[in-house]
Amino acid sequence: MVARVGTVAFEGVETKPVWAEAQITSGTVAFTIVGLPDKAVAESRERVRAALHSMGLSLPAKRLTVNLAPADLAKEGSHFDLPIALAVLGAMEILPREDLANMLVLGELGLDSSIRPVAGVLPAAMHASANDNCLVCPAECGGEATWAGEIEILAPQTLLQLINHLKGTQLLSRPAKQAQAESISAERLAPDLSEVKGQETAKRAIEIAAAGGHNLMMIGPPGSGKSMLASCLPGVLPPLSPREALEISMIHSLAGTLPEGGLIKARPYRDPHHSASLPALVGGGHKVKPGEISLAHNGILFLDELPEFARATLESLRQPLETGEAVIARANAHVSFPARFQLIAAMNPCRCGHLGDPSLECTKAPRCGGDYQAKLSGPLLDRIDMQVDVPAVSIADLGLAGTGETSETVRARVTRAREIQTARFEALGLDGLQLNAHLKGDTLEKIIPVETDARELLNKMAESAKLSARGYFRILKVARTIADLSDLNSAQGPEILTKTHIAEAFSYRRVGLQ
Repeated sequence: MVARVGTVAFEGVETKPVWAEAQITSGTVAFTIVGLPDKAVAESRERVRAALHSMGLSLPAKRLTVNLAPADLAKEGSHFDLPIALAVLGAMEILPREDLANMLVLGELGLDSSIRPVAGVLPAAMHASANDNCLVCPAECGGEATWAGEIEILAPQTLLQLINHLKGTQLLSRPAKQAQAESISAERLAPDLSEVKGQETAKRAIEIAAAGGHNLMMIGPPGSGKSMLASCLPGVLPPLSPREALEISMIHSLAGTLPEGGLIKARPYRDPHHSASLPALVGGGHKVKPGEISLAHNGILFLDELPEFARATLESLRQPLETGEAVIARANAHVSFPARFQLIAAMNPCRCGHLGDPSLECTKAPRCGGDYQAKLSGPLLDRIDMQVDVPAVSIADLGLAGTGETSETVRARVTRAREIQTARFEALGLDGLQLNAHLKGDTLEKIIPVETDARELLNKMAESAKLSARGYFRILKVARTIADLSDLNSAQGPEILTKTHIAEAFSYRRVGLQ
């Protein structure tokens, strides 16, 4: 007889159903796991053997075969321990096979039969909810699983507790949905915009970028406030919608970075060091995991000292910036993770950082600036909607008390501008979570009507600057956001773009960095 227990394998954020099948037959004594297991899965037999021994159970002196079906799907991770153990117990007739058939199980076993937490419980719980399965997961992950809805959840601390529950000698109650802990989020740690001295142009660019989801690059000397301006951005973004929070939480669940028992509440703010490798930024590795761009989904990816990143690492951002998806290609599979992030980059004008300042620039100027800026390719710069200068702040400005607008004031305008976009997209039957920066194809013509004089001005400036088609349309998208911010009292914002909107949008499009 064959005992079967359901579990899942992960391909990006997608879950693939897997069956752990166990069979005991006569023959040479052996415990074999087949079905393309990786090293962690192959070692499950020793953890299962030790866990059963700690409870006073021994494997039969027969041939025990465990198959992870479908056999042509690669299996990775230690979360297969618990389904293998239950399938073995079913084959040994310790547990009734019919009780195992409708379960979706994942968990790592300790040598003392404890059940340890694993990554990916939230996507597995969503899969169980869609298929009306009972989810069995580690106790530490029970609160996370409850966010998938009203499904039956068993969250034992040990294998013995689970066996007793299935045999009717102990009752495991459904884990309670834990209240969100007051975690320290990027939004709460963000400095207030009113604390930034001067830099009014950069503040305006931050507001426009936040309202439309546009990519932004700031260029200026050291100490001019680029990093501080970027860190203010989480404070001006609106809160996450329930759908966005669930998307982000599923990615962090797979990465093993989800707060215990809760969802991600604040928009992600990721700022990797410039020494980050390509797999760390985009995703991948021996066991494919989401990278920084996926962990920044629906949030912000801040790359400071942009030219200091490896050239190949930066070029790997080109496709995700266009598609909102990170695709990791392998010989036997393509794994994709959502990566709809907002890129905020900062850089110095040259290696010494003072190009254009005669009193401070090095003797190699301006060649040093050209060599430094040449590390950024044209196709990558073309995908950055806005590029703004952040000049050095004068000593006189530093002594002034902060009198600028607060982040709360700016956030109110940004939120209203996004509500205008949502209403416009939903009226056209589009995804309401889109932003102006995400517009594509013929949708641009429906959403971005332009006055005749404004169109002529745009065409003249685009021809003079030798803009690409991508750069041309990105100016239109930024102009649409500027228009949405210019009349927040209207239900839809101004419908037609004027010369004022086009001119301001073009001012944020530097033709070359020099």
